[in-house]
Amino acid sequence: MATVILVRHGRTTANAFGLLAGRTPGVSLDEIGRDQAAVTGDRLAAVPLVGVVSSPLERCQQTARFILDRQTGAPHAPLDADLTECDYGQWQGRLLKDLATEPLWSVVQSQPSAVVFPGGESMAAMQARSVAAIRRRDAAFEAEHGPGAVWVAVSHGDIIKSILADAFGMHLDLFQRIDVGPASVSIVRYGTGRTTVHATNTDAGDLSWLAASAAAGDAPVGGGAGHTAPPTP
Repeated sequence: MATVILVRHGRTTANAFGLLAGRTPGVSLDEIGRDQAAVTGDRLAAVPLVGVVSSPLERCQQTARFILDRQTGAPHAPLDADLTECDYGQWQGRLLKDLATEPLWSVVQSQPSAVVFPGGESMAAMQARSVAAIRRRDAAFEAEHGPGAVWVAVSHGDIIKSILADAFGMHLDLFQRIDVGPASVSIVRYGTGRTTVHATNTDAGDLSWLAASAAAGDAPVGGGAGHTAPPTP
């Protein structure tokens, strides 16, 4: 089975000011966000990626560039509109502290599956399109490059949280239990019988084991021996 590495974009100017950027154009990584994306690119440099797919929004494309610049090959690097940020409608561009006073805020926290943002998208539709996009891309990369293929999807916090919730088999109403920080790395494998989540929300650590990691079969009883990084040449 292929492996997808889910990467959230680095911190943005909007994140720093507590704004819900949504799909607002021109929202860029700030200095801290660029440093975060560079660290993620360095972590992934040891992994020969077959592709880097990005949300079309600028902050994700910038983050993807830090990853691509550290790859020795030339991985496929398309944009995928189905991985773009949730359409927050009338909430877009507002301060989070002000949105927290809205009646809908408590529903977002406790029952996301019932949320439809005014003038925007439902959270259920957000999850459906993003999960479908990830599974479609994953199947295509595996068909082209084989079961050892490793690829990256660069997207947004709520998008990645909803993908991880699906991978864990969690109801969308529980997805707020998952944290996805700026430029964090989460790792998922889709199998024919079961999806496996190998990591969530990591911002440090060696990823070179992904370069030679065998596809998993049955889950090891007791947890198994873990991953072994490939030997240094």
